[in-house]
Amino acid sequence: MTQRQTLTTSALKSGACLIASATPQDRATFLNSLTDDQIAALPYLFTFWAMPHQLPPEGDWRTWVIMGGRGAGKTRAGAEWVRGMAEGVTPRAAGRARRIAIVGETFDQAREVMIFGDSGIMAVSPASQRPKWIAGRKQLQWPNGAVAQVCSAHDPESLRGPQFDALWADELAKWAHGHDSWDMLQFALRLGEHPQACVTTTPRNVDVLKDLLARDSTVMTHAPTEANAANLAKGFIDEVQAKYGGTRLGRQELEGKLLADVAGALWTPQLLADAQSDQAPHGMRVVVAVDPAVSSHSKSDACGIIVAGALTDGPVSTWRAFVIEDATVQGATPSEWAAVAVEAFERHSADKIVAEVNQGGGLVESVIRQISDLIPFKALHASKGKARRAEPVAALYEQGRVQHLRGLGQLEDQMCAMTTSGFQGKGSPDRVDALVWALHELMIAPSLKAQGRPQVRGLGR
Repeated sequence: MTQRQTLTTSALKSGACLIASATPQDRATFLNSLTDDQIAALPYLFTFWAMPHQLPPEGDWRTWVIMGGRGAGKTRAGAEWVRGMAEGVTPRAAGRARRIAIVGETFDQAREVMIFGDSGIMAVSPASQRPKWIAGRKQLQWPNGAVAQVCSAHDPESLRGPQFDALWADELAKWAHGHDSWDMLQFALRLGEHPQACVTTTPRNVDVLKDLLARDSTVMTHAPTEANAANLAKGFIDEVQAKYGGTRLGRQELEGKLLADVAGALWTPQLLADAQSDQAPHGMRVVVAVDPAVSSHSKSDACGIIVAGALTDGPVSTWRAFVIEDATVQGATPSEWAAVAVEAFERHSADKIVAEVNQGGGLVESVIRQISDLIPFKALHASKGKARRAEPVAALYEQGRVQHLRGLGQLEDQMCAMTTSGFQGKGSPDRVDALVWALHELMIAPSLKAQGRPQVRGLGR
C-alpha cells in the first residue's frame, strides 16, 4: 500500500460505512469517485472487512486466542495480525514487530497454510508490502526489514535459541508436544517492549489450551463455522450440518466449543461420534425412561427423560438400539415433567414409560396416571451406584450396538463425564441415568431373560 493509499484509509472507511446501506445508484457513484489507488487498497482494509472475532481485542494482553469452528476465518485473522505487526505505514517504515515466529504443527503445514494458503500471509498482503519467501532459510522478509521465521512445533528442542517480539501459532490444540513446544516459545518471546502472541485453533480438550485460556494475560475471541458462511463454498454449511449438526463432534468442529473430556470416562467423544445415525428404523420397541428430580426449583436437578427404541428380533448379538430423543426438563414440577414424558410417549408411539422410583416412591406413577391412566408403566429400583449401572450400557456402545440420532449433545456431554468412579460433571447425571434405564429395559434385561439368566440386581426388577 502506498503512502497516498494509507492517508486516505480513514476517509475511505467512513465512506464505505455510509455507502453499505445506500441505493445501488449511490453505491456506483461512490465507487466511481475513488482513485485507482483507493480502489486497489479496498481489499486490504481488513479492519473494515473483518468480522468481530477476527480483530484483536483491546487491552494489555500477551496472548490472543482465536478459537472457532472449521472455516470460521481463523487463518485469515492470524495472517492479517502478522501483517499488522510487520507492516509500517509505508513499505519501508518500521512496523510494531521486527522478529516474528510463525509456528505450525509441522513445517509443511506452516508453509502451505500459514504462508501460501488461500488465507495465508502471501495472499492477504498488498504487492507493495508483500514479503519475500526465502526457502533455504525458512523465512519471510518484508521490505522494511521485518523477518518471520517459520518453525515446526513437532520438535520442541528446535525452538531453543531464537528470540522474537511476535508469535503466530496455528492449531495449538493439535500439537503433538503442545506443552513442551509452547513453553519453549514463551522463553523465546522476549524482544521489544510488549511481545505478543496470536493463537488460531479449533478447540480440543488438551491441557496446553486449557492452561493458556486460564491465564489472566490471555484474551479470547470465538466464532462458529457459520459466522464465515459468506466466504465458504456453496452448500458446505448445509452438508456438514446435515452430517455433524447436533453431535458432540459438531459442537467442537463446527461451533468451536471447548468440550471437557474426563480421564477414565465410560464413553469417549470418538465412541459417540461413531454411534451417530441419520434416522431410526421402523418397527422398534420404544420406551420413554424417566429419572425424576427430587425438587422442582430452578436450580434443582433436571428430570431426565430419554426416548429410545430397539430391534430385538433374532439372536441377541444382532440386537440394536437407537437413542431417539432427549426430552429432559429443568426446574419442572412433577405434573410438568410427567406431561412432557406422556407427550414423548404419544409422539413416538412408545410401548411403555419406565422410571426409577427409589426417591419418588409411588409419586412417579401417580402423577403420570393423573395425565393418562392407560399408559403402560414400569417402576425400576436401583440398589447399585450410577457408575456400576452404567457400565453394561457402555459395553453395548463399545460393541457398536447402540446408535444416536442427532440433537443429543447435552446427553453426550454427561456421558463423557461418567467414569468408573462416578460422575465427574456438574450436578447430577439425570440424562445418563434415564438413558441407562431405557437401554437396560430394551436391551440388557431382555437379553438376560433370553439367555435364562437372572437380571442383575440393582439395575431393575
